[in-house]
Amino acid sequence: MSSEPSRKQMRRALRARRRAVSAGERRRAVRGFARHLPGALGVRRFRHFGVYQAGDGELDPLPALAHSRFGGSVLYLPALDRVHRGRMHFRLWRRGGRLKANRFGIGEPRRRERARAAWALDAILVPLVGFDDRGHRLGMGGGFYDRALADLARRPRRPRLIGVAFEFQRQPRLREAAWDQPLDQVVTDVRRYLLS
Repeated sequence: MSSEPSRKQMRRALRARRRAVSAGERRRAVRGFARHLPGALGVRRFRHFGVYQAGDGELDPLPALAHSRFGGSVLYLPALDRVHRGRMHFRLWRRGGRLKANRFGIGEPRRRERARAAWALDAILVPLVGFDDRGHRLGMGGGFYDRALADLARRPRRPRLIGVAFEFQRQPRLREAAWDQPLDQVVTDVRRYLLS
């Protein structure tokens, strides 16, 4: 029997640690992330950019988007699909625009805003609970991002997948799940990791 923690145990421990980050540490982490993100993107312009609203102690990526690098970007937030339970897509978000809480209490753009499939975005900031140097991601366990990203290999293009994390969320090695979509890079409060 392996003494290695299961994905479920690791998720529970990392979520608890993430929620325990103090307000001061969180502010410093958000500033650190904002310093590293523009450089992680390189010179390529990303017109259609998927972002997320932080919850459950996640590192908030939105303050980083005040950088001039994102001035011409069109932003999209995840939105739960009302027809296909357990699925999500991305809806246009106008900065400062009103959001409506979904069943998890996470703000989403209103349904009248246009939707865009994950594969049609140029880059997506992906929240995570844990990550390793091979680009594997441990999510919250609901599978929403896994399902949204599952068919990228069959599409004509693939967005750059950028994990967002606190440095302590880095793990030596995560058990790979069959449905995992590897991240291209991870940006933390301390540094950036190019993974592929």
